[in-house]
Amino acid sequence: MELALDGSVVLVTGGARGVGLGVTRAFQSAGATVVICGRTQPDEPVADFLVCDIRDVEQIDAMVATIVDRYGRLDVLVNNAGGAPVADTSAASPRFHEAVIRLNLLAPLLVSQRANTVMQQQDSGGSIVMISSINGSRPAPQSVAYGAAKAGVNNSAASLAAEWAPKVRVNSLGVGMVRTEITEEAFADVLTDAAAAVPLGRLAEPSEVGACAVFLASPLASYVTGATLLVHGGGELPVYFKRETP
Repeated sequence: MELALDGSVVLVTGGARGVGLGVTRAFQSAGATVVICGRTQPDEPVADFLVCDIRDVEQIDAMVATIVDRYGRLDVLVNNAGGAPVADTSAASPRFHEAVIRLNLLAPLLVSQRANTVMQQQDSGGSIVMISSINGSRPAPQSVAYGAAKAGVNNSAASLAAEWAPKVRVNSLGVGMVRTEITEEAFADVLTDAAAAVPLGRLAEPSEVGACAVFLASPLASYVTGATLLVHGGGELPVYFKRETP
């Protein structure tokens, strides 16, 4: 059995940079037609781009309608867009928490609803992949709303998988720290230590996350739904564990 994504139409939210760009390129390499969306036009064209704020239901409806009108189908949705702002939880405002949860939990749910409506009408159904985080299954100090939202994403993937089967498969990727421009700028002072705490000894590359998304969307994962696949290089070793270099 092969990836068999030739001719598939894939929507990647936030697919123009960072992890999203890695996902976009991975699907393109697998032969799929990729549509990406965001609030602003990317500097360089990497795929068919549609302006859409995924927090706005009307804009989501217009985007999905445009994809179906342009390509006649929607086979895969990758809910990648999100954000993890760091903040002192004791001082963060209700508006801050609401914004984080709306972007990271409610928006993927809204886009998934609209994509599912299309996929259920297709003989081949469809696949939805949530780009989640290991912060959804471990403590996330100073990213409390983000961690809670990602925990909700993992649960929603399992719940939607049960509700929308057998036509639509829904899975989640529990992603660890990935080497992107944003990561290198925001966490420059701890990247070396963070990489050293991972059993594989490095951070993930966006292309590696993309490869896992392609796998979950492909026929190779035809019996995988409702799962959270951990993409974290083995996880972060506890502070008391010091590995000897071979």
